[in-house]
Amino acid sequence: MPKALVIVESPTKARTISSFLENAVVESSMGHIRDLPRSAAEIPASAKGSEWARLGVDVENDFKPLYVVPKDRSQQVKKLKKALEEADVLYLATDEDREGEAIAWHLVEVLKPKVPVRRMVFHEITKPAIEEAFANPRDLDERLVQAQEARRILDRLYGYEVSPVLWRKVQPRLSAGRVQSVAVRIVVERERERMAFVPADYWGIEGVFARADDLDRTFTANLLSVDDARVATGRDFDEQGKAKEGVLILDRDTAEALATGLADASFQVRSVTTKPYKRSPQPPFRTSTLQQEAGRKLRFSSSRTMSVAQRLYENGYITYMRTDSVNLSETAVAAARSQVAKIYGEQYLSPSPRRYASKVKGAQEAHEAIRPAGESFKTPEQVAREVGPDEAKLYDLIWRRTMASQMADAVGVTVTARIGAVADDGRDTVWGASGRTITFPGFLAAYVQGRDEEDADDEEGVLPPLEEGVDLAVQRLEPTGHTTKPPARYTEASLVQRLEELGVGRPSTYASIMTTIQDRGYVFKKGTALVPSFTAFAVVTLLERHFPQLVDYDFTAAMEADLDSIAAGEQESVPWLSSFYFGDDGLRETIARRLDEIDPREVGTISIGKDADGNEVVARVGRYGPYVERGEERASIPDDLPPDELTVEKAVELIETQNAGAKIFGTDPESGLTVYGMTGRFGPYVQLGEQEEGAKEKPKRASLLRGWDLDEMGLDDALRLLSLPRVIGHDEDGVEILALNGRYGPYIQRGEDRRSLESEDQLFTITVEEALQLLAEPPRRRGQARTSVLADLGEDPGSGKKITVRNGRFGPYVTDGEVNASLRKGDDPSKMTLDRALELLAARRERLASG
Repeated sequence: MPKALVIVESPTKARTISSFLENAVVESSMGHIRDLPRSAAEIPASAKGSEWARLGVDVENDFKPLYVVPKDRSQQVKKLKKALEEADVLYLATDEDREGEAIAWHLVEVLKPKVPVRRMVFHEITKPAIEEAFANPRDLDERLVQAQEARRILDRLYGYEVSPVLWRKVQPRLSAGRVQSVAVRIVVERERERMAFVPADYWGIEGVFARADDLDRTFTANLLSVDDARVATGRDFDEQGKAKEGVLILDRDTAEALATGLADASFQVRSVTTKPYKRSPQPPFRTSTLQQEAGRKLRFSSSRTMSVAQRLYENGYITYMRTDSVNLSETAVAAARSQVAKIYGEQYLSPSPRRYASKVKGAQEAHEAIRPAGESFKTPEQVAREVGPDEAKLYDLIWRRTMASQMADAVGVTVTARIGAVADDGRDTVWGASGRTITFPGFLAAYVQGRDEEDADDEEGVLPPLEEGVDLAVQRLEPTGHTTKPPARYTEASLVQRLEELGVGRPSTYASIMTTIQDRGYVFKKGTALVPSFTAFAVVTLLERHFPQLVDYDFTAAMEADLDSIAAGEQESVPWLSSFYFGDDGLRETIARRLDEIDPREVGTISIGKDADGNEVVARVGRYGPYVERGEERASIPDDLPPDELTVEKAVELIETQNAGAKIFGTDPESGLTVYGMTGRFGPYVQLGEQEEGAKEKPKRASLLRGWDLDEMGLDDALRLLSLPRVIGHDEDGVEILALNGRYGPYIQRGEDRRSLESEDQLFTITVEEALQLLAEPPRRRGQARTSVLADLGEDPGSGKKITVRNGRFGPYVTDGEVNASLRKGDDPSKMTLDRALELLAARRERLASG
């Protein structure tokens, strides 16, 4: 029998598949083994003199990509080449989507096998599926490879041509991306809507009633109309706070007077309407809907969801998790229906198997929905005994959604009642109550669709039996005040949904896009809501005004459709790329034409309004961050301040606080100089003495330590800070040992020898003996600074590893001992939770896996 070498992407996938193929050697490529250069250092010497080398794409030679094997993949390539020397046939078992096809093609190009090459595809990692794929391989699909290469080249051209514009006109080290920039625009547009929103106040009356002959069963009804004039609700106001014509707007006094006037009124049911209710199940999960539901029900981020799903797939529990399809195979339908009948009963099955078709633009990734793997499905209870809590929760969600997709409709009745009463001043009032009774739960026995929080206010309770003419007893009439709310910010779940609706991006990109826009500083989280930064505003404004096509929703969706047509063989990639890059309105010409027209001050300015004296107040995004400006006065904007909360009042407060006169702590007893507390561009600090006019030397200054506040400090605290750097003492050779507070935290220094301290308190308390003991420890390599544990969050439910928050050289981060993940803007180390830490670590692992 020929010796077979099977190559997959990950070690976990390799271990699982090797258990099914006894006569094959299964190795991992560790993701992509080559790609376009990530930095100038990776560009080969032979190409460095070329004008196109910075792009990594020879745009003058049919957009030929320059592929390189990164240093961190070279050892793996050597290992694979050695394994191939012992093989008689090579099987490429990478994922079945475009990305997987491209990885397989790159393996062939780099390994240059002299033995037959087979392409092995499967959508689940079970013994029957792997054996079937091994026995029936196919050839590489060149069209899929070409489509993926076209996407990669397109994204490189977009990013490497547009990003430098942002560096020059907004801030250094910013990035632009074909899908990334559109996602940021969506978030910014929502924030603009919130900033323009004008709230409106309105009142209503809520009543609690019961049948006069059954006081124990209460229900709620709301005031609908007064003398046939409909009472206004939140839906009757526009974003400027204006109400529709013809509605009655109650204020507090009117609502309270009316409630008082109804205190002794007789309430009676005037009408009852009953309608049948039917609800059908949702299709099985595809990638985007899995991310949305896991976000709503489990509070998982997109990256955490995909990381957990990847583990479930690679260990054989679910089918491939990057797919646009909602189709179930015949085997899966049979397995689901058999399990429904066994667990819930035959009556819970739909009359016939349900078939679902994808409505997603350009659906193409895999051939089946995300479902439990195998010809018969493991129950959530069985899986929970074999995997960690995250995997168990996500499997339960997938299993229930799959079961529900083959179950019967939920049926019942919806009852709507209208109640009337006349106030003591003769005004006629009508009240409304509605309720729903489920007579047969059907698929709801297995699965209830999650909702975004802002859509969760339409739940209906159950009403007691009501008939026309029935007298009601009033238990409470309560005037209720309301204020209209601005449109809710996007969450990761709702942003993924919006991108999918627009046809922007594909399943394999959504999780990485959510991570990228946060890592780049364009978006930060407030709870689960995505808040754009002021830098995001400047970038989006620049792109909208000067390169509108690049962030146009229809144009971006059309590019996705064109790339799909390349995969289908309906278009060729080179002419298409040439049109995008070199055309009359092509990327290169557009940037060259518009670059000098861009005014950084214009795109980086956001009007806030006028203060009480009529002075214009604006926010600006400068090279070193955002600030507010009023005339000649400026003040930095805190990183975690949402743009819609930067009102004129808040801006004035920032200006007056940061430009206020210095706080005087007192006099330094040694020098006789005054000790001041001040706030500058980089935050609060203390200063000894004043800056003398014409003097080159600045007064001694010291930044505040973490958690310190000028308002809460006294003279002793200020003098302690000014004592730094502190001379701890001397070693046996008489060399001075200092304690210093640096950019990356507290440390000690002896000559050129440095060691980080565990905490800032040690700056004032560490002794000579303790310092010498610390200096005796071996120095750590660059980037491996001594870290202090800020918080112990507990164990990772999946791996059992201890999760901690630490303060490292480059700021706070979370770690499980193997993977480190920096905290993002808006994350407070003191308020870090285990769930949030696991989310950050999952996102970091995904970035490491993608190379």
